[in-house]
Amino acid sequence: MNEILTILTSVCVLTAGVAADLQVTAQTTDVPASVAKEIQTKLDPNALTVRHADGDKLLTLWFRTVIPAEASPAQVRNGLTYREIPTGTLFAVVQFHTDFTDYRKQTVPAGVYTLRFAIQPDVGDHIGTTPHPEFALLSPIAKDTEPAIVDGKDLLKRSSTITDGDHPAVMLLFPHHGREAGAKIVDKGEGVWALLTRRAVDADGDKSSLGFALTIAGSSKSR
Repeated sequence: MNEILTILTSVCVLTAGVAADLQVTAQTTDVPASVAKEIQTKLDPNALTVRHADGDKLLTLWFRTVIPAEASPAQVRNGLTYREIPTGTLFAVVQFHTDFTDYRKQTVPAGVYTLRFAIQPDVGDHIGTTPHPEFALLSPIAKDTEPAIVDGKDLLKRSSTITDGDHPAVMLLFPHHGREAGAKIVDKGEGVWALLTRRAVDADGDKSSLGFALTIAGSSKSR
């Protein structure tokens, strides 16, 4: 899982009616100095960088080298899902090289953020707004300096500071059941594109892996 991979995948993305190619590469990349040392030590230096066809960077993503999970040996044998990752678990750090539009059509300023796992509540105005309830919630790196699990309410507060308290900044997670080791960008329909990769997971000493499909372009049509 930690070997250096170099993968290049090109796809066509429609954003605001304009076609733009996106490419992903995997290579050793320094973690930004603004990331707390305690978090830096948990990150895989083999980062994934998404670029436009002209070479301009959209984002760089450092996944946690080993993502902690809570699962029984039977669950590990049968295959892990996002639900075995506790809410508030740190699983990656992302750097947006330009302002980013999240899945709720909110503007996330260029900068560095942690990504922590969360599940959208199935109540009120959340019902029917997303194809899947699992999300990555973003927190400004200055407000997130410890790798330990963050309480769900505290995570919501931290993330909501990005959008001036209106709503947490989010990146939708799609299921990813593929076993391939590399990274690629895939069309999820309706102008939504996701970055796919598999990552190492540890469930109380039981080693496994879990597929991630993180939305990197496109937004909810119900927002």
